[in-house]
Amino acid sequence: MAEIRAVGEAMERALALLESGDVVAIPTETVYGLAGDATNGVAVARIFEAKGRPRFNPLIAHIADPAMAERIALFDPLSERLAQAFWPGPLTLVLPQRPGNGIHPLVTAGLDTIALRMPKGFGGELIARFGRALAAPSANSSGRISATTAEAVAADLGPRIKLVVDGGATPVGLESTILKVETGKLRLLRPGGIAAGEIEAVAGMKLLRGASGIEAPGMLASHYAPGAAVRLNAAEVTPGEALLAFGRSRAEGWRDAAALRNLSETGDLREAASNLFAHLQNLDRSGARTIAVEPIPFDGLGEAINDRLSRAAAPRDKIAPRDKMDWAP
Repeated sequence: MAEIRAVGEAMERALALLESGDVVAIPTETVYGLAGDATNGVAVARIFEAKGRPRFNPLIAHIADPAMAERIALFDPLSERLAQAFWPGPLTLVLPQRPGNGIHPLVTAGLDTIALRMPKGFGGELIARFGRALAAPSANSSGRISATTAEAVAADLGPRIKLVVDGGATPVGLESTILKVETGKLRLLRPGGIAAGEIEAVAGMKLLRGASGIEAPGMLASHYAPGAAVRLNAAEVTPGEALLAFGRSRAEGWRDAAALRNLSETGDLREAASNLFAHLQNLDRSGARTIAVEPIPFDGLGEAINDRLSRAAAPRDKIAPRDKMDWAP
């Protein structure tokens, strides 16, 4: 079973495991990540093994500083401006790879682009000490709810990994926003912890949406799924359903809900994003067969919240296509 150590006591143990080619669950500002040496194919393979994901799809490489990023990818003026504005933080940039960057091909699935992010806090400090980029998808079994606490990681992956670094509940609570920087334009591949409007204000242009083929994490049709079914935009609650609420107005029949959690009593989307995965896990543990979800607005971080909920509610009997990426913080 995984050992859980607080961030103040975990650095040396985490470094030793990474140096040996093992994996470590670490806190970031978004969700917990399952980290391994991005230059070591054995370490990257162990990430997929621990998550129970048989296909080897591309991952995000996490870096400690701009100099490390420049050694791995090619930046144009627009991507440099975005990195200066939002790094460290919940933004991932998909950029052309720099030849000879040392990143193992399993991280990028042989693509000529790479997804880069600079995390805050312990993750950034760990990478700086380690001296190499870390590949780090979310620290949960493949397709399940992302973990926002060390306890959630240990309950899921505990028997398969050696160390969970406990940094408390993650403040953002959603995975990073992913942008592909193309010639003279930006494409939003995954909404996340930074709202599209904030990015557009810095970039001075509107974001395009949509992708083709292998471009970004978190694009599987069914993802972030609890064991219970998920029903969206619920105007009423049937007996036995759990309710994921939002704001002050309740769906009809809410008093009969098997369990209830409110993402934000005041309708604050930032608070709702922070609570999303933890509340889904809590309602899933209630034993309800279905989680009814009240409507959530799409503005600001609502776009990312609705994206995660729609994937949690998607049919689960479909095999994910080969041309989709794994997901990461």
